[in-house]
Amino acid sequence: MFHSILFFFLIGLSAKSYAINPEKYVVNQASAENFPLASNGKAASVLVSKNDFSGVLRVTEHLKKDIFQVSDLHPKQINAISEAADYLVIIGTLGKSDIIDQLVKEGKIDANQLKGKWEKFITQIVDNPVKGVKKALVIAGSDKRGTIYGIYDLSNQIGVSPWYFWADVPVQKQSELHVLPGIHTKEEPKVKYRGIFINDEAPALSGWAFEKYGGFNAEFYDKVFELILRMKGNYLWPSMWGRMFYVNDPQNAVLADEYGIVMGTSHHEPLTRAHAEWSALGKGKWDFSTNSENLISFWKDGMKRMGNKESIVTLGMRGDGDEPMTQGTAIDLLENIVKTQRNIITEVTKKPIEETPQMWALYKEVQDYYDKGMRVPDDITLLLCDDNWGNIRKLPELDAKPRKGGYGIYYHYDYVGGPRNYKWINTNQIERTWEQMDLAYQHGVDKIWIVNVGDIKPMEFPIEFFLDMAWNPEAFNANNLEQYYTDWAKENFGNQNAEDIAQILKLYTKYNSRRKPELLNDKTYSIVNYNEAENVLQDYKNLVDKANQINNQLQPEYKDAFYQLVLFPVLASSNLNELYVATAKNQLYVNQGRASTNEYAKQVKSFFEKDSLLTHYYHTQLANGKWNHMMAQTHIGYTSWQEPKTNVIPQTKVIELPNKSEAGIAIEGSENYWTNNKQEIVLPTLNSFGNTTTYIDLFNRGLKPFDFKIDSKNEWIKFSKVNGTITEEERIVINIDWQKAPKGNFKSKIVVTANKQKFDIILNGKNVELNDVKGFVESNGIISIDAQNYSKSIHENKVQWTTIPNIGKTASGVTLKPSDFSSITISEQSPRLEYEVHFFSKGKVKVNAYFLPTINFRMGDGLKYGVSFDAEKPQIMNLNADDSERKWNKFVADNIKIITSSHTIENAGHHVLKIYGVDPALVLQKIVIETETGQLLENYLGSPESFQKK
Repeated sequence: MFHSILFFFLIGLSAKSYAINPEKYVVNQASAENFPLASNGKAASVLVSKNDFSGVLRVTEHLKKDIFQVSDLHPKQINAISEAADYLVIIGTLGKSDIIDQLVKEGKIDANQLKGKWEKFITQIVDNPVKGVKKALVIAGSDKRGTIYGIYDLSNQIGVSPWYFWADVPVQKQSELHVLPGIHTKEEPKVKYRGIFINDEAPALSGWAFEKYGGFNAEFYDKVFELILRMKGNYLWPSMWGRMFYVNDPQNAVLADEYGIVMGTSHHEPLTRAHAEWSALGKGKWDFSTNSENLISFWKDGMKRMGNKESIVTLGMRGDGDEPMTQGTAIDLLENIVKTQRNIITEVTKKPIEETPQMWALYKEVQDYYDKGMRVPDDITLLLCDDNWGNIRKLPELDAKPRKGGYGIYYHYDYVGGPRNYKWINTNQIERTWEQMDLAYQHGVDKIWIVNVGDIKPMEFPIEFFLDMAWNPEAFNANNLEQYYTDWAKENFGNQNAEDIAQILKLYTKYNSRRKPELLNDKTYSIVNYNEAENVLQDYKNLVDKANQINNQLQPEYKDAFYQLVLFPVLASSNLNELYVATAKNQLYVNQGRASTNEYAKQVKSFFEKDSLLTHYYHTQLANGKWNHMMAQTHIGYTSWQEPKTNVIPQTKVIELPNKSEAGIAIEGSENYWTNNKQEIVLPTLNSFGNTTTYIDLFNRGLKPFDFKIDSKNEWIKFSKVNGTITEEERIVINIDWQKAPKGNFKSKIVVTANKQKFDIILNGKNVELNDVKGFVESNGIISIDAQNYSKSIHENKVQWTTIPNIGKTASGVTLKPSDFSSITISEQSPRLEYEVHFFSKGKVKVNAYFLPTINFRMGDGLKYGVSFDAEKPQIMNLNADDSERKWNKFVADNIKIITSSHTIENAGHHVLKIYGVDPALVLQKIVIETETGQLLENYLGSPESFQKK
């Protein structure tokens, strides 16, 4: 057993990891050049100056504990060089540690690598640093956080995940730990402040925190601060609904300052005062126009309390309870508030105002103030925001004058508000986060990146991605996002099944992002068109099977982490989709009188119960009950934006069946049903190149079974079953032997005899040779294309068409990168995508272009693209032509925006559809072309891709 663990660990240490460390500098092999951190039953001693920052001393203790967790060896702490052993780990901050400063003075380390740097560390081996020491491993930081990052970086290198506590990722044992020579560093971060916002924390995180720690106190925040720093973040908006970070436990702020966590307050909590503090301690109304004296006193106390602790002070004011301050846009009032707040900051700190970091959040209606001309002094950071659904609302113009305070982004992985809360499970694709945050970075947003993470769990994976990307956005691109999944799996599962785990992470977040679980219902996916609902369920079932298989293979110590990070999200999400599809079938089958109706009502109850059992296991069995309450967010039974108090089972119906047998028939593409031959039954048209199969459902409307038989005069029509007995229902799949079927258009009759009832069913088909055809081929009047499958792409010198794998609802997305370009005037040379298509018909067609719901983040009337066929003059289409609240609700709920253009096709045959790039950030996912003869059946994901003749 030990050898297999060692094998996995060796692989983990030797493999390159993109997630946390671009390269591994801790290996298992001793050499004359390497530094023996742990070897031959001995761990190197640790030396840190007692004069260094207390946070550095605290985190050094974490390192010693981590080395013990990995090696079972306790590093000895020494307090002076005179106590030194042969091998020594020296930790310190430049200018704060006399030991580090002495090494600099003696030329043993290069201070130029650290002087004046922000949060930089260097880790290197120094031979003979002092008399009596053979080698030292020196971790030196430019400042407090730089040193702390260097310490935690070494911890990660030896195999301690940032999620060792928050997701129970085990620490694998290893007896030999050796550091490679060279200077190891992550350089300076590209984004100055990088953090998370704990929000919407009841009942999950709050229930857990009160049970485990008695509340949101310093014992709780100790775990949060450590997590943030291990992921090289530095900024926190603390839990705020009913919570008072500075009041609930005065040690909260003391501990944050010790760790070097930069504290902030959310967009509507000015001058470090928590919203809940006004209810508890404030006097009068939260209204500056009528109660300024009390508000000024309240804010002054907040600044006094802040003292010299590192903070970013929120400016501005919104209404009481995260609401608009006034009806309309009261610019004069808000400008006066900001001016007053800055005077308070100057008065209390007795420092020039620009020496206190401040930010003004353009959140929701506050952006209207900015758009209508309100400006704040240049030293204030403008915190731009998304729409709470991952779509950035505003970015600086490309020619904007630089601001001393710069720009930030407030992003969301969790939200309470319209069109629906989403808090229960991770629904965030890192591909979308990358696309939007890359867009922001290219527009100069590099001062603050902060993301609303709800309860922290279960957002572990996207949180780490966000903070990794914030450190160096330039290290990420569309081509290495997939590798990030794999590297993260390796980091957290000891290199076991990493590729398969990565695939599950990639796909479950894709499937969950199609529509947030809180928005799902029995109408989401069609149960009669394109096999949509069945395909969705099969997608999830495949993940369930793969996750269960991996879980059975994993080393036992990894199973708690796997359940939290992979298995539970997959099981719970799959089950929820099954619940709603079973509900949909029950509702339809009631109307059809199917005998299976009541079975689906039972299934709905079973799936609803399973949801509660999965949650119960998470709360009571997982990690011996460590995570009780953490999955307590309700997610079933929403009727408005706000959650129900408890999960509510979907309504189902039970029917009373007659004590006889009666046959019914239903077909693909219709909710109708037939019990006799009085109405013609016509199946969807089949063809030899696209729509090759269909089905009929033969079902019982009574309690007694019946026999059935299917006849056709044409042997080239194939059936999955031609006779048998029906108790409840049977799906009969129909396909064609196209080698034997007649050429051209044909029509045939199928006769179904069931329970002495006779049904004549008409099957139409098209059997054509496609010798001279090229491109995507029209079928039943529809051509559907996944955007990445273009025939040709034309680039421009500055921009390239880029496929973002996995982004969106079905396949991938295509966009222009980099994103920092002005609108392009369409010409023969301008960038475009070309799609070869073949029509069997002519006349009017509609081109439905499926885009991610990107918001117009620039000045102007919207983001645009061009579309045309062949030599037709391109039509300029505006993605944001209708961004009314009603439409926006639909776009973000559906996670798609469909823009439709109309065209005329003069002749059947070969044509080229052209999509022209005009503006950045439009991410095209799918194109569905409807002809006059076509009927686009109701569906959620878009009709499946058409056959392509290459």
